[in-house]
Amino acid sequence: QVQLVESGGGLVQPGGSLKLSCTGSGFPWNDYAIAWYRQAPGQKRQIIACISGFGRSEKKYSNSVKGRFTISSDSAKQAVNLQMEALNADDTATYYCAATEYTCVGLWASVAYPKYWGRGTLITVSS
Repeated sequence: QVQLVESGGGLVQPGGSLKLSCTGSGFPWNDYAIAWYRQAPGQKRQIIACISGFGRSEKKYSNSVKGRFTISSDSAKQAVNLQMEALNADDTATYYCAATEYTCVGLWASVAYPKYWGRGTLITVSS
């Protein structure tokens, strides 16, 4: 049974930090690119970060999070983490972990789509 589970969401003050984790099972984890998407209220779901499969050597970020968010792999835990710094109100959203057999470039170009999705975790940035 395939599972993708996000953890680490919650309430954080502006300027604060938070780390999300995505753990997966039931599919060849290391062969899949893992991406983080987010969806703010009333807006479309958007990809914000991605790490490639097969060695986890490629990382991509959206302009909105570049320089503030860092995606990384923890092979021992079969997890992909998203370290978020300097959070602001615009980062308030539900964050989703997703897995794809394709590449991060494919996801960004919207010519490929995730095969598996997590249920999401809510992050609220507010004082």
